[in-house]
Amino acid sequence: MNQTAGLLKADGPRALILVRLAVGAVFLSEGIGKFLYPDEQAAGRFATIGIPSPEFFGVLSAVAETVCGVLLLAGLLTRLAALPMLVNMVLALALTKVPILWGGSADKPKADGLWDMAHESRTDWAMLLGLLFLLVVGPGRWSLDALLARRSVGAPRVSA
Repeated sequence: MNQTAGLLKADGPRALILVRLAVGAVFLSEGIGKFLYPDEQAAGRFATIGIPSPEFFGVLSAVAETVCGVLLLAGLLTRLAALPMLVNMVLALALTKVPILWGGSADKPKADGLWDMAHESRTDWAMLLGLLFLLVVGPGRWSLDALLARRSVGAPRVSA
């Protein structure tokens, strides 16, 4: 199996579309939200939690979440789209949720301790695990990846 075929492998159950829709829709809506409300969801929030160059990283995050959200919804390059979003979610947990364990964070000053962190990070964990699932299992049969994989297998090979 060549690398492209492995990347597009999408022979999982059709029901995987439900995971893709859930994960992709959240990233798409969050990305659009960062464009619409940069002071609350992108550069402004990033500055509050101490991310350097918050304007740059706010736009980068908005673009990545929007583009990867669309790719996940469509099931196109699903595994590749999951990778930057995995980094996104690990950073979100590390920068905004883990500090709650030690007595609050810049964006959640009243949250404190394990149970507050668990509450605040529930969506982040769900997204992280959904992305890992899609990375391992793939997008399922109802995806553009599956369509491309079927076409590449069915296409006649040209030999040299």
